[in-house]
Amino acid sequence: MSISTPDLCDEHPEKVRVLTPMFHNYGGRSSFGGRIRTVKCYEDNSRVKEILATPGQGHVLVVDGGGSLRCALLGDLIAGSAVQHEWSGIIIYGAVRDVDALSELDIGIQALAAMPLKSVRKGVGDIDVLLHLGGQIIQPGEYIYADNNGVIVASTSLLV
Repeated sequence: MSISTPDLCDEHPEKVRVLTPMFHNYGGRSSFGGRIRTVKCYEDNSRVKEILATPGQGHVLVVDGGGSLRCALLGDLIAGSAVQHEWSGIIIYGAVRDVDALSELDIGIQALAAMPLKSVRKGVGDIDVLLHLGGQIIQPGEYIYADNNGVIVASTSLLV
């Protein structure tokens, strides 16, 4: 599926909410979108690993990592699990690692930056909670679309 966020903005100006530009592409798919699932965590990717090991059904996981760049919340092993479980993409307000391997995976991945240090797993974090991210409110069940132009959110699907 090829998605153009500028085209979606032009076609649905009253429906889209645009996140503040801050994310960079790291995955093998440069454009992706789908229904939102969320995780809120800080320097602990336990819930990210947990949810990406469940059937993704083409959904996109949006992770509010508090913007921390002190450790990565996603690497190649967890992203590989997401591919196996048919997730469309992952957007992380935080860091990722193993970026060369991530670029080879058939999944969309956007994050703030790369950081080689992994997180410490303590089992902390919340799944499917409302997030305040990039100047927007993001709710589980809404739709998110991302490409090299940016990230947009809508209450309903923008794809026919």
